[in-house]
Amino acid sequence: MEAFRATDPVTYEESWSTASVTAVTGGAYGRAYLGSLQLSAITAVLGSVLGLALAVAVLQARRGQLLRRLVLTASGVLANFGGIPLAFAFIATIGNAGVVTALLGRVGLDGFSLYSMTGLALVYLYFLVPLMVLIIVPALEGLRPQWREASDVLGGNAWQYWRRVGGPVLAPPVIGATMLLFASSFAAYATARALVGSSIPLVPLQIADALSSNVLVGSENVGKALALGMVVLVGLVLVFYTWVQRRTQRWLR
Repeated sequence: MEAFRATDPVTYEESWSTASVTAVTGGAYGRAYLGSLQLSAITAVLGSVLGLALAVAVLQARRGQLLRRLVLTASGVLANFGGIPLAFAFIATIGNAGVVTALLGRVGLDGFSLYSMTGLALVYLYFLVPLMVLIIVPALEGLRPQWREASDVLGGNAWQYWRRVGGPVLAPPVIGATMLLFASSFAAYATARALVGSSIPLVPLQIADALSSNVLVGSENVGKALALGMVVLVGLVLVFYTWVQRRTQRWLR
């Protein structure tokens, strides 16, 4: 409810107002929402595609059990490895003075900047791809071999199987997992703060700046309005994810 409060800069009296909520829809705050939406959408789609490909490759490998345990264990660790340690690990590796950056500079392949939207997306993929693997492996294991055998008996090829059986069954969990990756990327804060500071407009960074500002009276109300919009957006994504997961359960029983 503090998002609907306003503080008078002279008398410091508080009153009910929608000024803060209106302010976050345009200007620098609007650009922050666009930046977060762009970053989250790109990393969610790339993370879901790469994670799905990795999960399929692992389950179809000859030594599936051993490789599956190794990949799932590593994914469980990497999916929770984020924040400041992850940012500094990338800075030390491919930052301006990183080890890999220095090697690429010697062979004339420099020019990539870690402190950009592209660099931030690369760092986010480090924990989003393992998260996708953890989410999608149970759905892939839910594809029953009898379905493929029935398709082969009826004369269907691989394309027809995935188009009419495997694809429709996997579509809900893949879409739901993509939504979860979107929400995770949209809400990430510590990694972006340590890596790019305020050079890239993102909602979590704008919220932190507004709540810690000592310059503008009432700016904390703007930060709370930003947080309200963020909670509403992420909440809608998670509601959609829950709905998709419920539809998926009937195929995975």
